[in-house]
Amino acid sequence: MEVIPAIDLLEGRCVRLYQGDYDRSQVFSENPVDVAKQWIEQGATRLHLVDLDGAKVGKLVNLDAIEAIAQAVSVPIEVGGGLRTRESVQQLFNLGVQWAILGTVAVEQPQLVQQLCQEFPEKIIIGIDARNGKVATRGWLETSEVLATQLAVQMQELGAAAVIYTDIHRDGTLTGPNLDALRELAAAISIPVIASGGVSSITDLLSLLALEPQGVTGVIVGRALYTGDISVSEAVRAVGSGRIQDIPPDLGFSAFA
Repeated sequence: MEVIPAIDLLEGRCVRLYQGDYDRSQVFSENPVDVAKQWIEQGATRLHLVDLDGAKVGKLVNLDAIEAIAQAVSVPIEVGGGLRTRESVQQLFNLGVQWAILGTVAVEQPQLVQQLCQEFPEKIIIGIDARNGKVATRGWLETSEVLATQLAVQMQELGAAAVIYTDIHRDGTLTGPNLDALRELAAAISIPVIASGGVSSITDLLSLLALEPQGVTGVIVGRALYTGDISVSEAVRAVGSGRIQDIPPDLGFSAFA
């Protein structure tokens, strides 16, 4: 399972929100590039960036920070927040971003999602942010009547490469992921599901690992990295490629002799 550190951008700084509340933001760094480099040095193979200002106003705002990170690192980057037009998605790809994450338009403009999936195959990820099972939009400031699983099935049919599922009530709370919701979502679709929200410990990561055979292929970790509850290196050792439980013990002799 791929461990994906999150870098949330607000006014050019790296912050974390509590349950998506902009009024409860905590600044962790004035320099997001330094943060990105730190996670990669610890073993991250992919980064998750969110333009929080963009999510609120409906257009990319933190382009300078996104470009600076894209130029400074060699691992692939996925970016979401404020992507409501083809032009904004193209802007990201021009900067060297690997995947664009669409949220609000998945609910409000599915025809645009279909167009983008056809134009940019395997590069469009759908961010499904749910509050009590229903999809939230516009920077989590509004909640639709669309069910998360219903939207996931529709987006798979339109050609989405993957789905990122965030339980808003868990996000930034360090209370653990919503395993039941993830299990239900993964069972409904065949494209990869990336878990997001609430991860607080290695135990949480190991609980998610049990869902990997059902299609939960990655996990986004945010606040727990910034508070030091988890390090990227120990997370990768626990659930990443060559994880601890996959390495045979060195017995000092052949077990088959």
